[in-house]
Amino acid sequence: MNITYRKLTVDDLDVFIKMRIDQLREEGAKEDIDLEPALRDYYLRHLSDGTFVSWLALDKDRIIGTSGMSIVEKPPYFGCPSGKIGLLSSMFTDPNYRRKGIAKTLLSKVVDEAGEQGCGTVQITASDMGVLLYSDFGFKKNDNFMQYKL
Repeated sequence: MNITYRKLTVDDLDVFIKMRIDQLREEGAKEDIDLEPALRDYYLRHLSDGTFVSWLALDKDRIIGTSGMSIVEKPPYFGCPSGKIGLLSSMFTDPNYRRKGIAKTLLSKVVDEAGEQGCGTVQITASDMGVLLYSDFGFKKNDNFMQYKL
């Protein structure tokens, strides 16, 4: 198997969006709207201004793994004096390619990117399947995370 890695481009969005929706379905998300237009709009805007970055894994020319990171900024705090945070999403590997180190390589690439962009921390809301990957990489669980749905 000869897996290569490269950054996402606008030309990849059709496949990337399909894989993002597949990931959400696999995680059990309630599918009550057509999410494709909102995803396309988001990725186009944030790829162009550099606040979204993604690395892809490819087997020949076929995308078989994705990663994604939104770079957000909030007021600096002691644990993150830059105020810049990388929010991971779109970590997905084709089921036929899992358990081969692809997700770990993709994760490493986006975490490196976060450091290059001055982020002080990287966060993710992990699926049950992803917890082991992130724990092994060095992520720590934060019991303070809360969410209010609007």
